[in-house]
Amino acid sequence: MKFKIDIKHKGKLTLILLFAVLLLCVAFFSTVGSADIHVKDTVRITLSKIPLVGKHIDISDIQKTHEIIILKIRIPRVLIGVLVGSALASVGVAYQGMFKNPMADPYVLGISSGAALGAGIVIIAGAAFKNFPISFITVGAFIGAVLTTFLVYFISRVKKKVPTTTLLLSGVAIGQFLTAILSFLMVIYTKDMTKITYWTLGSFSGKGWEHLASISLPLIAFIIVLNFFSKDLNVLLLGEESAQNLGIEVEKLKILLLLICSVITAIAVSVSGIIGFIGLIIPHIMRLIVGPDHRILMPASILAGGIFMIFADTVARTIISPMEIPVGIITAIFGGPFFIYLLRKSKKNI
Repeated sequence: MKFKIDIKHKGKLTLILLFAVLLLCVAFFSTVGSADIHVKDTVRITLSKIPLVGKHIDISDIQKTHEIIILKIRIPRVLIGVLVGSALASVGVAYQGMFKNPMADPYVLGISSGAALGAGIVIIAGAAFKNFPISFITVGAFIGAVLTTFLVYFISRVKKKVPTTTLLLSGVAIGQFLTAILSFLMVIYTKDMTKITYWTLGSFSGKGWEHLASISLPLIAFIIVLNFFSKDLNVLLLGEESAQNLGIEVEKLKILLLLICSVITAIAVSVSGIIGFIGLIIPHIMRLIVGPDHRILMPASILAGGIFMIFADTVARTIISPMEIPVGIITAIFGGPFFIYLLRKSKKNI
């Protein structure tokens, strides 16, 4: 009993620590950029906009341009990065739990490519309704993500099981195929090439409060819903037969989780484009730190995913400042070698 209490206590402490680190990273990375703005000024500018507190903060000595950079560019961009990183990490945890495979994530399984293709088709078609509550690009990304998810799942399924090798090969093959289609569309529709290129590389450039407002509520809602399945994911770790004996309808659970993960991936991709390996790296690292219990692993990965994403985005926009490189390149630099490491570690099973 003492051992269980210690493990639970350790998990809570880890979550508290990760949350504190996330807040510090949001505050710090909001000050980093080509414009030299002091941390103290950033804090004052931010506090000045908080109700009740703001009236006591004097920012008259701070340049107006600095205020605009912090409030309209850096803070919304950092917050979007937190949301997208958390979303992709949460989906990675769910996929790895469902398939009992540490190499499953939206990028490796081709889900991100499907979402990007759906978004690209909408961009080319020019579909847009100003009064429609959801961006049609998001709808296109969702349809692409859902179709790709079930295509990969049913191709990989052998009787009632989904072998690891088949799953990975199907995901990589389908992902590359869809990326090729998207590249072909870019060649044909050259006027939309710049817009579509954004989807293939991933970036938060030019994203502001309006983008944050469009994704924050649905992403947070679906991430919370995904957390409710933590106990079910724990049971799946025992094996599908054991889960069925405990009263869980495994196939229905998988389909429901796949739908939820597709929605989360689609919303994230609709604002950021394809950003790979977040859902691969973060859950694996957090599993080593907090263990396999999804009740702790899921929220820990969500927090760590946000931290890693804004770190990667800060590197992307400052490493060759004032130029900016897509954040997807940075995550791929970290994720590629990590994926090779996991493959070598799991080669006996593959």
